[in-house]
Amino acid sequence: MVSNAMLASQLDTSDEWITTRTGISQRHVVDPGTSTSDLAVEAGRRAIDNADVETIDYVVLATTTPDRICPATAPEVASRLGLGHVPAFDISAVCSGFLYGVQMARALISGNLARAVMVIGAESFSTLLDPCDRTTRPIFGDGAGAVIFRAGRSDECGALLAVNLHSDGALADLIAVDGGGARARSAGRHDPAYIRMRGRSTFIQAIKHMEEVTLRTLDEVGWKVDEVDHLVGHQANQRILLSLAKHLGLPEEAAVINIREVGNTAAASIPLALDYGVRTGRIARGHKIVMPAFGAGATWGAAVLTWPDLKRAEA
Repeated sequence: MVSNAMLASQLDTSDEWITTRTGISQRHVVDPGTSTSDLAVEAGRRAIDNADVETIDYVVLATTTPDRICPATAPEVASRLGLGHVPAFDISAVCSGFLYGVQMARALISGNLARAVMVIGAESFSTLLDPCDRTTRPIFGDGAGAVIFRAGRSDECGALLAVNLHSDGALADLIAVDGGGARARSAGRHDPAYIRMRGRSTFIQAIKHMEEVTLRTLDEVGWKVDEVDHLVGHQANQRILLSLAKHLGLPEEAAVINIREVGNTAAASIPLALDYGVRTGRIARGHKIVMPAFGAGATWGAAVLTWPDLKRAEA
């Protein structure tokens, strides 16, 4: 765990500066030698302990920080989870990655290609941070969360009712890591593999697109805004989440926010926020939940579901 005070002793910043602008007080980073697959396996094990399924047919891993450029990390995760030779693959949609994985699970199940799909969001985002950059290092953290989707009925608690996804490559320069990519290598450049971000522009685009896609997705399933129990959005910034709730006409308390404890964990943030909501007793069986996200690419989307009745494994 890295506190704001620890960062303030290393960077030209302060606890107050970080908290005021982001809502973050601490974040977690991997120990030396710990990788994204390690986090994903632990999250997957806990999801299996909570799931009422006999087998898992696919593993979808959303991550921006795979263990290696080649091969994908998901097959190793599936193997370490003891799932045999199931299809397993990575998705790279950064902070929207979990929702992209959710849509893939939905498509596989509704297309009768699978009965149960594990979707994991896992990031070791600290490995992409310039240790001297006070604009990005305080924001991001490491973590993983996993969800298992199974075939069922739309009237069951736990039903995933709709997912809408979008992208706009014209906004690719908002958030990027240039170093190590084919573009830099083919040009003979050796750019550092650190994330760079245009914060103000990202803030504006995030609220705009998440509001639009959330309202469209709610309309698709016939939910009015005041029927939503919880807004569980990508935990990018506390001000973004509270502004989004206000724009949607939801009370602040409807927004489930755990960014204070974990920072922005990119593809892991929505499943971690769902877990936080359950552990704190806020999310319960039958609650109506909307999950919007905006991330690099640019990518964005929203999903709506009702919460299932889960057994709770020990943390």
